[in-house]
Amino acid sequence: MRLKLLTLALALATVSLPSHGEDLLDAYRQARANDPTLAQADATRLATGEGVDQARALLLPQISGSLSLNQTTGGSGGEVQDPNNPNQFISTSAFGHSRTRSLGLDLSQTVFDFSKYANLKAAHASANAQDETYEAALQNLYVRVATAYFTVLTDEDQLTFAKANEDAYKQQYDQAVARYKAGLSAITDEYQAKSYYEGAKATTIAAQNTLDNDREALSQITGQPTGNLKKLRDDLPMNAPDPADPDAWVKQALINNPSLLAQQQNVRAADANVTSARAGHLPTITASVSYGKSASWYEDAAIHSNTPSQTTIGLTLNVPIFSGGLTQSQVRQSVYNRDAAQDSMEIERRQVKASTLNYYRSVLAGVSQVQSGKAAVDSAQKALDATRAGFNVGTQTMVNVLLAIQTLTQAESTYSQSRHQLVLDRLLLKQSAGTASLDDLQNTNSLLQ
Repeated sequence: MRLKLLTLALALATVSLPSHGEDLLDAYRQARANDPTLAQADATRLATGEGVDQARALLLPQISGSLSLNQTTGGSGGEVQDPNNPNQFISTSAFGHSRTRSLGLDLSQTVFDFSKYANLKAAHASANAQDETYEAALQNLYVRVATAYFTVLTDEDQLTFAKANEDAYKQQYDQAVARYKAGLSAITDEYQAKSYYEGAKATTIAAQNTLDNDREALSQITGQPTGNLKKLRDDLPMNAPDPADPDAWVKQALINNPSLLAQQQNVRAADANVTSARAGHLPTITASVSYGKSASWYEDAAIHSNTPSQTTIGLTLNVPIFSGGLTQSQVRQSVYNRDAAQDSMEIERRQVKASTLNYYRSVLAGVSQVQSGKAAVDSAQKALDATRAGFNVGTQTMVNVLLAIQTLTQAESTYSQSRHQLVLDRLLLKQSAGTASLDDLQNTNSLLQ
């Protein structure tokens, strides 16, 4: 009986899946709510953004108030004027301890401090860099979810192929045993068939284990158990990337890639830190207003004195002269950090360019691989059917049948992997160009059934 074993097994596995299976958008929504990597990036973004408010606060008025109450006990004493007789003075040693109350209010405002303005600029750049880093993490979440999702689909196909392969080898093994017992073939055919069959069983176990591990990897991203996943439909779009120009994709990536934009902002922040360090050589001007009032009295006497309130307005010029070489060292350190930031930006720029070109070429190659893979599966299936027929009439050997089954399994496996990888490469190309969005994930999801 002629059975297209592997193709039939895959078809049956697909039919057995429930139509309400989980799709890619379901997995993304779960990951968006539960993924700790994205949550960490968001928290870091918010924390870095607070640096802008903190840097700006140093340029705004600073107001502080003070109230003190002091008590003095003992001492050598002294004399104060008698409130009942201004011409007499009374010794204070008989009045016990004295108390003093002071009230103060101070306001200061930076008039000129170039380092604080530079620090504010650096804080803005650092916040912008973290915003871009968060955007990169968000786009990376699209890719991580899709990669984990399609990895599970690939594993499910591999398990289906492995089981079908095992069944095919089992059938050949049973047939070899029967033929040997009937005296129609040598014991060698039975040994060969058994060897392939036992190897196929080991492959099935390994495929099941890989599937279990990768399903858990998807759950690690989504924070939810992985259910039945919708499969990739048969008719995939075979169109080339749009625009069909790799240089256009690279140009777009150098403008939009969030990781590269983050590095550019880091360079701006480092450059502002150099300016801040050099400002350590410059004078600073601060305006201040202070108000103070105090009163004192004695414990055992009706002697009380008030000091008239005082308001002081001033302008302070601070000119740095020598700090032991600290400022010069800080300038050099800031310059080195800026150079390191520029080198990191150049590394990222080259990586973005290379990745964009690689994924562009991968999409083009993937289209051809899918088309060739489909043709290879059709040819391998026909070859297996012909080899089985030849074996039944004695023109083909058992080894030929076993090798034909193996060839079909490899072709099915390669075809499945190339289909899933093509879909992922399209998304990876968008991510490298810095334009991956939820719309792209929805377009990918539309390819499922």
